[in-house]
Amino acid sequence: MIEFAPLDYWVLTLFFVLLAAVVGFAMRQKERDTTDYFLAGRNAGWLVIGSSIFASNIGSEHLVGLSGAGAQTGMAMAHWELQSFIIILLGWLFVPFYWSSKIYTMPEFLERRYGPSSRTFLSVISLVSYVLTKVSVTVYAGGVVLQTVLGIDTLWGFDFFWVAAIGLVVVTGIYTVLGGMKAVLWTSVIQTPVLIIGSVVILVTGLEAVGGFAELERINAEKMHLIRPASDPDFPWPGVIFGSLIIGFWYWCTDQYIVQRVLSAKGVKAARQGTILAGYLKLLPVFIFLFPGLIAFALHEKGIINLDSPDQAFATLVSTLLPAGIKGIVIGGLIAALMSSLASLFNSSATLFTIDFYKRFRPESSEQQLVKVGRLATLVVVALGIVWIPVMQLVADVLYEYLQLVQSLLAPGVAVVFLLGAFSKSITPTAGFVGLIAGFVLGMSRLLLQVFSESIPTGGLLHQLLTVNWLYYCIGLFIVVCVIVLGVSLFTKPACEAQLAGITYGSISAEQRAEIRAGISKWDIVHSAIIVAITIGIYVRFW
Repeated sequence: MIEFAPLDYWVLTLFFVLLAAVVGFAMRQKERDTTDYFLAGRNAGWLVIGSSIFASNIGSEHLVGLSGAGAQTGMAMAHWELQSFIIILLGWLFVPFYWSSKIYTMPEFLERRYGPSSRTFLSVISLVSYVLTKVSVTVYAGGVVLQTVLGIDTLWGFDFFWVAAIGLVVVTGIYTVLGGMKAVLWTSVIQTPVLIIGSVVILVTGLEAVGGFAELERINAEKMHLIRPASDPDFPWPGVIFGSLIIGFWYWCTDQYIVQRVLSAKGVKAARQGTILAGYLKLLPVFIFLFPGLIAFALHEKGIINLDSPDQAFATLVSTLLPAGIKGIVIGGLIAALMSSLASLFNSSATLFTIDFYKRFRPESSEQQLVKVGRLATLVVVALGIVWIPVMQLVADVLYEYLQLVQSLLAPGVAVVFLLGAFSKSITPTAGFVGLIAGFVLGMSRLLLQVFSESIPTGGLLHQLLTVNWLYYCIGLFIVVCVIVLGVSLFTKPACEAQLAGITYGSISAEQRAEIRAGISKWDIVHSAIIVAITIGIYVRFW
């Protein structure tokens, strides 16, 4: 349990006062329509977009899950955090399509490329992914963090884990519902620096307690390598490299949760520069979240702390190492991460349900009615996510590994359909729809096998599918869906030129190309190159 000094209370108070002021400001900016509520009036600048992308991505699954992964498997999961270059691809390759088409959601983009059926099915996939990953993981991690940090087992006769988790949902839901996308974006500007500062403090304090970086490497000698042998049962290098790329492309370039931030930009240039800022910020997590897990393992080995489970690594460091006066900053960072993830999730879920389901079947609805529906839509998603938490704990021992495992089953089908659809006009609407269905069914079949693994007899086909490394399964699923989509395209009718206009690279108009070029500056190119160079340098250092 943490003992707070007066300064800690002042820091936390200041944080919440600033948060309340920003939410109050956002509430005064009246939402006249769905563009205002869901996309902040499409008037966000690069600073707000970049901060929001980072704060939305860096949530409790990193503070709890990534640190836990660092404590248990070392640098093996770092590949997913070295994907700044994929965020750059979002800004350079996909933002021109997404922003100029004036869409609200990724399913809406697929409708223009493939048809209404693909839009509906991707909406279903997206909402399922929120239940299986973002809601359940964020709520679970929030409960773990607060219970470990505060050292409270029960409150009012209830398990404090559930009291803390649901309390976070309620508080964050209130400001998200009242302030809309403006509140989500602007609170991220406050939460991002608090989160970074708090995590850096943990890193520095932890390294000092271990005895320096050299001592950390000595104790974690077997865990400090990014590249593991191809025979490694958990993280073979071919699976890690290509599997993480598939998951990363799906997450950064096609997931509503992230892309909604660039859709709120005031223009293509602001959106691209926002992704560049997010690319710089994304270089930090390996050092400020995964390394504390390595530190916690090292301190446990030296007998300085007691680490009961990997997912308690970060919270244990906070509660045992930090001096008085600093804990308030770190706890503020923890709460910022939890609230930011939940806020982004709430807004994205509401957007998907309202625009892709309710508005399509109730087109006569007023803008005010759609905003109201959006405010109510996330309740069911959040409730289902909370119900899924006990099942989630059966699938994987470490939170971050569970998150990537489930995403590896959802990502391949969607990634194939977006990639082939954007770069080839020959992919037909029927092929796109069939590819989405095939990817989802094959992915969820593996997840069900994972949940009921103990009841599956050994030696049979189902058991063989279950024993395939999850990263190799991800790659295999991507290849299978590619073959299906290309094969179906050979025998079905392609989309007409009018439907494809401005949606594929081969159909971008001269005006669109001119607008894209006009917004490019040499500094955008320079900064993008710097991010790629730093990423390569990290791989070389920890190869």
